[in-house]
Amino acid sequence: MYGVSSSEAGAGMTQTPAAPPGGWSAHLPTILLASCMFFTGAAGLVSEYVLSTVSTYILGNSIEQFSIIIALMLLMMGVAGYLQRYLSDRQLLDKFILVECGLALLAGFAPLAIYASFGYLPSHFRLIQYFFVISIGLLIGFEIPLVLRINQQYVKTLGANLATTYAFDYVGAFVGALIWTYVLLRTFPITEISFIVAGVNFAIAGVTFAYFLSRRLIAARWLTILAVLVTIAALIYGYTHNRSWSRLLEQRFYRDPVVFSELSRYQQLVLTHSRPANDYRFYINGNLQFSSVDEAIYHEHLVHPVMSLVPDRRRVLVLGGGDGLVLRELLKYPQVETVTLVDIDPAVIRVAATHPVFTMLNEHAFADARVFTQASPGVLSSGERAQLHQTPQQQYARGTASAEPVGRVEVFTIDADRFLGEVRGVWNAVVIDLPDPSSIELAKLYSREFYRKVRRVLAPGGMVALQATSPYHAQESFLAINRTLQAAGFQTLPYHDNVPSFGDWGWILAWYDTPEMEIRERLAGLRALPVPTRYLTPEVVRQALVFGKGRLESEHTDISTLMAPRVLDYYRYESWRGERRVP
Repeated sequence: MYGVSSSEAGAGMTQTPAAPPGGWSAHLPTILLASCMFFTGAAGLVSEYVLSTVSTYILGNSIEQFSIIIALMLLMMGVAGYLQRYLSDRQLLDKFILVECGLALLAGFAPLAIYASFGYLPSHFRLIQYFFVISIGLLIGFEIPLVLRINQQYVKTLGANLATTYAFDYVGAFVGALIWTYVLLRTFPITEISFIVAGVNFAIAGVTFAYFLSRRLIAARWLTILAVLVTIAALIYGYTHNRSWSRLLEQRFYRDPVVFSELSRYQQLVLTHSRPANDYRFYINGNLQFSSVDEAIYHEHLVHPVMSLVPDRRRVLVLGGGDGLVLRELLKYPQVETVTLVDIDPAVIRVAATHPVFTMLNEHAFADARVFTQASPGVLSSGERAQLHQTPQQQYARGTASAEPVGRVEVFTIDADRFLGEVRGVWNAVVIDLPDPSSIELAKLYSREFYRKVRRVLAPGGMVALQATSPYHAQESFLAINRTLQAAGFQTLPYHDNVPSFGDWGWILAWYDTPEMEIRERLAGLRALPVPTRYLTPEVVRQALVFGKGRLESEHTDISTLMAPRVLDYYRYESWRGERRVP
């Protein structure tokens, strides 16, 4: 049991240990401190992930955000480790508890504060963002030295002290990473995760505080108790109100009212609605995916030129397109027997198949879909040719009077690159409707290696159609995608049109066994599209092949590969002229 030396009595200075009691209680302080290190190790790492994820949702470019934020927090931890040498040995327990209080408050409220700063104080966003990163990093850096200095009064050797403290801290970080990946991200919104993690960590620190308080080892007793109570009250209040605050802050990111929002395991999904224009807009991580008033321009360009050219339309592969709008266009073709759609996010598929706005727009394209939430062994394509018939709901949506055969739809929620790497079988047409290459995860889907996998699953006479960003706002990205397709063995034919919500937008047709002149002649001879459309005509298709002077020229000759994703560099640093894509 601790006693207070006569020279320090009444001054609240360093407590010195008396002979510890026997039995397990002799090790209880060390057990409590080790538990603190386990949970602070877990909470510290998760806090780094939370701050990096929030910054990614707001700014994009996950590699940069995770790298810079975690590196800066590690730097601050090192700075704190050096600065702690100037802390006296007086009232170490009080200092430790106050550090835990500050860390819990900062880590718990950080996501909401960063969201708020971006919405209300955009010119000061970086200042506030890095204030939380630096402050949390510093406080995490003070934890281990303080625990080591407190624990040295309970263990006999420095080696045992170091082993106990660091082992529990690192093991806790490992466990925290697993819980973050497999539990927290799948279950809770990011603003709630921060309060959960801060609360659990602070609860363990609170138990430790209660023990030392009962042993009369807390010097500034009432001040420390007040700090603990204020922290508990703030965490509870923040946890119970974080969702309503998050919805309020989220609206600041969008011009029109938010009518649906969900944070999936992979991304933030938001649907807005403008009543005057009756315009529904769908965003992923703040980037516009489509506007209901002009999405037909985009999706008809993506689907109908390639479907007009392929001689066999029986089997179609869609990579991306989880909103079902490409699928809607494909199911207009009676010759289509099987559509295999691959989208990594099950939440997008679920929303597109069940949300009334999405089902209205995609005309219940997923109504008969067989959804595989995880890949079967080898991701084998069934190869079946059985046709399904429209349900009464589909008949009404499409305005048909009687049942008519439609293609069988299979949906795989798996990474497109992995799917192509494991699947056996070929498709007559491949439609690639993926987000722009704005991150390293997406850039691999624009690489030569990926396009070679696409070529491997393309049947003889088959063709590929893909969205390729804007040839005006992202010219170098557009041209890099075209060069990369050619490096993968494809012949290519770029085309473009104005999509009012995005501006000038580009697509590319790709194939490997037909002369380019023949493809151009077939498009020139196109007199009617095979199925009804809202926007596209043969004349519009032919006009889309015409580019202005210099639009298809570049001084660059490099391509994008898995290990050198040049398209990401072009997109991040040479595209969109620095404009934010969130209205």
